[in-house]
Amino acid sequence: MKNLISLIDKKLDEYMQIVYPEDIFKAMKYTLMLPGKRLRPVMCIETARLLGCDTEKVLPSACAIEMLHVQSLIHDDLPCMDNDDFRRGKPSNHKVFGEANAVLAGDALLTFAPQLIIEKSKGFSDSQIVKIIHEYTKFAGAYGLIAGQVVDIESEGGKLVKSAEETLDFIHLNKTAVLFRLAVRIGAIAAEADEKTLELFDNFAKKFGLAFQIYDDIMDEVSTFEELGKSVGKDKASGKLTYVSLYGLESAKTKFYKLMEECYGIIEKYNSAVYSEILNMLNDRVK
Repeated sequence: MKNLISLIDKKLDEYMQIVYPEDIFKAMKYTLMLPGKRLRPVMCIETARLLGCDTEKVLPSACAIEMLHVQSLIHDDLPCMDNDDFRRGKPSNHKVFGEANAVLAGDALLTFAPQLIIEKSKGFSDSQIVKIIHEYTKFAGAYGLIAGQVVDIESEGGKLVKSAEETLDFIHLNKTAVLFRLAVRIGAIAAEADEKTLELFDNFAKKFGLAFQIYDDIMDEVSTFEELGKSVGKDKASGKLTYVSLYGLESAKTKFYKLMEECYGIIEKYNSAVYSEILNMLNDRVK
């Protein structure tokens, strides 16, 4: 996994050149190159590899997914959203470059990512490129990531159209799980996997995404700034709907461990050291 992260970092740095007007490219690159786990692009590459696709072939798509993820972080930190001053242990994008440039940096990453897929991908058929771009636009937009963010904001103000349980599941599936789903689905498309295999990995990503968000909810309750690299305790302070606020800390942990067990069960037949490392990393941190 460490080797994959290094490869992804190298490619992201290569793809994101600083040109005129420099301010926007500096803002884009600032958050993009902050040290991170790169889980989504790693999962995209590993899924493709497990199913018989060369790493270099899927690398531009994997980097595009990370750009989409970083876009969501930049916008999520804005004062009009979660209003967080730190990300990955460093000042948030809008604290360094101002709100206007942070908004534009997110917009620019959102659109640069599919451009990267089209321009840098080698060896894919036209049909595969269309499928990958369709997955990207579907999961990035109002039927995916943005939908989750909207409901997350609404729930913070107590505006619930559905039950609290249904609302929380919708937020988790669309705000968090959706990018893990995008990662494995693009990996499967890159490898020309059949529909049954694609759905197996998609089901894995849904469960992993839910587990990851519950993990994040738990960490916000029990962790420190030094461990997370961002403000902690904000969810409770802002009255945000989370697994911990709705079910309590111990029930959240129980649900997390159940989902992780299911993830291990789905992926174990592929004997992936990378996926085992990812699952173990989360499992070991929730005590």
